[in-house]
Amino acid sequence: MATQRFLEVKGLHAWYGESHVLHGVDFHIDEGEVVTLLGRNGAGRTSTLRAIMGLTGSRKGSVKVHGTEAIAMATHRIARLGIGYCPEERGIFSSLSAEENLMLPPVLAPGGMPIEQVYAMFPNLKERANSQGTRLSGGEQQMLAVARILRTGAKLLLLDEISEGLAPVIVQKLAEMVVALRRQGYTIVMVEQNFRFAAPLADRFLVMEHGHVIQQFTQAELPSRIERLHEYLGV
Repeated sequence: MATQRFLEVKGLHAWYGESHVLHGVDFHIDEGEVVTLLGRNGAGRTSTLRAIMGLTGSRKGSVKVHGTEAIAMATHRIARLGIGYCPEERGIFSSLSAEENLMLPPVLAPGGMPIEQVYAMFPNLKERANSQGTRLSGGEQQMLAVARILRTGAKLLLLDEISEGLAPVIVQKLAEMVVALRRQGYTIVMVEQNFRFAAPLADRFLVMEHGHVIQQFTQAELPSRIERLHEYLGV
């Protein structure tokens, strides 16, 4: 069976006010792929995720989701196409319990993950269901931020720096989560500074600089690119 294209981005430009942050971004994501955006800080990786969701000040170009043009759509309509965005700041509501946070977003598309399945994937969240958002550890907050998206029915997950500032044991759990979600047919785009975390997980890597994609390569090509990549990324 031929792989279907989930997301196609062409000539994507984006601005925050008068600041022109994306300069013609081109790439595609196939269904079931895990793709990592690499680049130094300020290269435009987070802005790319935000522009896909319509969260930058303005944008132009083409963002197609399963062939549907979304460039002129409002953010809530883009979400209904099956895309979930997990920003770096997580957005956990401190006054709500973990379970209230989890149940807060509406179901936007069919096929959302039932809460029993969420808790099977994230047993920590089941244990902490009644704990206030602020009482969760950084790792638990990150798991909650991802779990919340899975309930909405999103099948394309845009994950921004999910391993940032977390203990190695938690980062390993998040890696296992990415592998499990991929097995279940989810499509994932990750922005990651932690190359060790991202390297074994991704099918393809897109390298960004100055607001556009300058190169891309597959997991199989990674060994031959690693030295140059380390030099380029400064890792």
